[in-house]
Amino acid sequence: MASCSMASAAVGFVVAPNVISNTTTVKCNMVMFSSKKSSRGSRLVVKAADEAAAAPPAAAAEPAVPAKEAAPKPPPIGPKRGAKVRILRKESYWYKGVGSVVTVDQDPKTRYPVVVRFNKVNYANVSTNNYALDEIQEV
Repeated sequence: MASCSMASAAVGFVVAPNVISNTTTVKCNMVMFSSKKSSRGSRLVVKAADEAAAAPPAAAAEPAVPAKEAAPKPPPIGPKRGAKVRILRKESYWYKGVGSVVTVDQDPKTRYPVVVRFNKVNYANVSTNNYALDEIQEV
């Protein structure tokens, strides 16, 4: 359960969260933003306690898990970068036009993974567009 206590004054702002956790991560204990005028300028104070150093090394007692072999990379999808492609999307401004591939997103969930750049701009002064793999044909 986490709790946070905040205190503020007329000349500054202080946040001091009190977080209780079973994890051994570094937690921030205090953040202070001072708006008080001083000869040194503004100050920002951040203090953090290293709880990992204070905790006993419990992970060292457990046996190390053997590293799994990395799975082979799947073959890249779509045309390579810089390849010339013809646009097959009928509603596109560049229909039957030729452009060059800028990038191809390798995520299979992406609907329009291929970014194509053209020499000619459309009515909105845009020279790039995203296309699906079935909307382009490599020239």
